[in-house]
Amino acid sequence: MTPCDPVTLEIIRGAARAAQAEMEALLERTAMSAFIREKKDFYTAIFDAEGAMAVGSDLPIFGDIVGPVLQRYPLDDMRPGDLYWYNDCYGSRGAVSHSNDQVFLVPVFLGGTASDDGGAQGHPATPGITGAAGRGCLDRPRRGPVRIGFVMGWAHFSDIGGLRPGSLSPEATDHFQEGIIIPPVRLQRDGRTNEDLLRTFWRNSRFPTQSEGDTRALMAAVRLGEARLAEIAARFGAEVLADAFAQLLARTESIVRAKLKATFPVGTTRFADAIDSDGQGNGPFVLRLALTRTEEGRFILDATETDDQAPGPVNLLMHPDVPGMALGLYFLQGEAGQVLNAGGPRAIDEVRLREGSLLWPRSPGPLGLRGLTMMRLLAALHGLVAVARHGEAPASHSAYVILALRGEHQGRRFLMTDGVAVGYGARPFADGVDAVYFVAQENYPVEFMELSYPVRLRAYGIQRDSGGAGRWRGGCGVVREYEVLADTAQVAVRIDSVRNPPWGVAGGLNGGSGRAVVNPGTPQERVLPALSDGTVLRRGDVLRLETGGGGGWGHPFDRPAEEVLADVLGGFVSPEAAARDYGLAIQDGAVDAAHTAALRAARGEAKLFHRRGYTDAVV
Repeated sequence: MTPCDPVTLEIIRGAARAAQAEMEALLERTAMSAFIREKKDFYTAIFDAEGAMAVGSDLPIFGDIVGPVLQRYPLDDMRPGDLYWYNDCYGSRGAVSHSNDQVFLVPVFLGGTASDDGGAQGHPATPGITGAAGRGCLDRPRRGPVRIGFVMGWAHFSDIGGLRPGSLSPEATDHFQEGIIIPPVRLQRDGRTNEDLLRTFWRNSRFPTQSEGDTRALMAAVRLGEARLAEIAARFGAEVLADAFAQLLARTESIVRAKLKATFPVGTTRFADAIDSDGQGNGPFVLRLALTRTEEGRFILDATETDDQAPGPVNLLMHPDVPGMALGLYFLQGEAGQVLNAGGPRAIDEVRLREGSLLWPRSPGPLGLRGLTMMRLLAALHGLVAVARHGEAPASHSAYVILALRGEHQGRRFLMTDGVAVGYGARPFADGVDAVYFVAQENYPVEFMELSYPVRLRAYGIQRDSGGAGRWRGGCGVVREYEVLADTAQVAVRIDSVRNPPWGVAGGLNGGSGRAVVNPGTPQERVLPALSDGTVLRRGDVLRLETGGGGGWGHPFDRPAEEVLADVLGGFVSPEAAARDYGLAIQDGAVDAAHTAALRAARGEAKLFHRRGYTDAVV
């Protein structure tokens, strides 16, 4: 294999990331559904010729995307113009973990005249591209196209059939009630599309035109990625590209493994966390993780003691690659020039799961609300780090809230699926982040919602006192109030961390909880169950969502008075919470020093404790 020098490696890394970003920009600008276009619930990635993810970004919490396709379609049978598709959670072993996420995968080839060192000239998708390694090769023997990698795009489709519009109801009792299941299939051969297959898929959606638009956008995005990856290979040669991908994978694995060794001592570190309920009267459900570092330097993640799978749809079919991806994302923070790829999972030598558990359910256990469990899993992985580092890790975060409002208005059916922001946990060096939906994704703009759906946004702002108190304050959640303008509508809500709020670290307090209230402050006020569906709302009704915040880090009395005062003046902390949690008295917009001293003397620092949750180690 022709080696890739360090300078060329960085050029290829940057070009691959640019190709990935261009794919995402195309998808964002051409998709029809709000969840893709406005919420940005999509992801793209680039893989090497054998199917290992070589270039990713942000938060790819998924498993081996290419593997499920290779089980049905051998590498040697693939050729230019192919496009593969699936959303089968159980069939992919959790590579995708709920059916709304559609995966489109394209093998990328370098065709035309090839040189001995892998360079090539020309490509069906990029005519006229000539690589330096391919120059002077016109008289050499021709050979078949050379496979150089794969490009992938997945996106969340708003409705794919199932029990309720939106395909994510907490009422689901099996996976078949959550929409149409597509096993790995070849959607295009030699560039020709199986339109009958697409028509069947669209026919299963309550919003087929939107589904068709999203499908075409996703197809265009992966074809663009195919062209860009072929251009890179044409410039540098297939063998140089392959070596660059191998180096990127090895570099990520080396960094993550080194940081695992620096974090976890020899022996077993344990942590546990819990989700409240499955929406069907069961719970809480506890996730129990154990990370073992052996004397030989192997890392084994064991989740076999996690509770049994839930009857309701909070089960997470966790692909064994997911813990390594999540820890890789954490450990690569601050590592300039690094990319998250399959090297992260390779740093963990073994992942043990128990069939029939919340993290490895048996089919057809429902999966639609697995996002709650996924968010608690990410927090529990941070908890392992917190135990190993004696608190030098982020506090817990809330799970993002989902609202689905459905009905008819002016003769047209509508589905407003809104993912609502929460607060993230404080860190050992900074406050938690306020009002985050899901790291790389975004909240709906008010103007967009009011133009697109029969609602009026009456309020949108920070949920005061939702961030856990600490030397570093947990991030705050938000308040959103929707006034219904349709004659009638049905609403579903998904909220967690009410009974088991996000935990603090090193003396930080819990984050606040969320809730959904209909007609707040009126005689008709009622609080909805945190996981519920089918609640009927009528014109003029107001739904108020209050979302939870992240846990605090460090003792609240250690937070400088001027920072607490700034939080009070900024609307993040109330004067009452400042006195209760921080021992800080505020009067007329200023700190009352004498009253503060009396408060702290009366309370005593030793009386402030955070909830340790389900861990058996002091954080």
